[in-house]
Amino acid sequence: MRPPRRPLRVSSPLKISATTASRFIVQAPVVVPATLALLAAQARAGAIVPVGAGTPPAWHFPEVDPDPALLAAAVEHGCDAAFVPATQRLADVRLVAMDMDSTLISIECIDEIADMRGIKAEVAAITASAMRGEIEFAESLRRRVALLADLPLSALERVYDERLRLSPGAQSMLSGFAAIGARTALLSGGFTFFTERLKARLKLDYATANTLEVVAGKLTGRISGALIDADAKAAALRKLKHELAGKSGLVVAIGDGANDLPMFAEADVSVAYRAKPVVRAKATYAIDHCGLDGVLNLFC
Repeated sequence: MRPPRRPLRVSSPLKISATTASRFIVQAPVVVPATLALLAAQARAGAIVPVGAGTPPAWHFPEVDPDPALLAAAVEHGCDAAFVPATQRLADVRLVAMDMDSTLISIECIDEIADMRGIKAEVAAITASAMRGEIEFAESLRRRVALLADLPLSALERVYDERLRLSPGAQSMLSGFAAIGARTALLSGGFTFFTERLKARLKLDYATANTLEVVAGKLTGRISGALIDADAKAAALRKLKHELAGKSGLVVAIGDGANDLPMFAEADVSVAYRAKPVVRAKATYAIDHCGLDGVLNLFC
């Protein structure tokens, strides 16, 4: 007789379709066999099958009916989990669109620029509020950029050289998508100073971001040209989708903040990466424990 389930908090927003054949995928940086056995027992799975490239390790539980309690149990044990359509394959991905700050890279660039002036806490508070969806993004960006007036361009160079780091698994994820010919786009409400450098360094296909106005080697506190906000990011993705995806190709969007939600709506598959609750609630899948390379396991 199956033991009763203990109460679990449902903290995963992953969508479940009862009408589509699916695979239950579990992954984590480190998973102990006892955790897999516990999840298999709760799922009444007949097997535990390793899948993916092995980084991070992932497993498929065959013939398991979609169940929010299984997702919650996986999260409670430090795993990322998803019910993935059986027809969803890596080879079908045509375009991968990524946010930059706190997604492709581990920092919020504007917060680190502000730190060069000693106002990181003030700017970071505005950033966090915008990412939670409490402040309209365009207004929050103008307010933050205005605080940077008269900062020398060398401050941005220091942030790129000294503080900017790729998120865990970013390079592996990009290599995996490149291997099957998918195009990559960096669609950011951040700044071209960073996106253009990352585009060249990582061999990305497209990049869209805001341009900071610079006069005599110093920031003016204004944006030059059109402001790239949530709607502009979505429009850029929509254009690329039309050009690249065709009728059957998949478009994937990855982000962490509220300004990524319109972009998510344009994608076939959206992934909330270590994201705010408002974003996780709207995404197709969430990755909270693995690195970005865990995105590949959603298409194994």
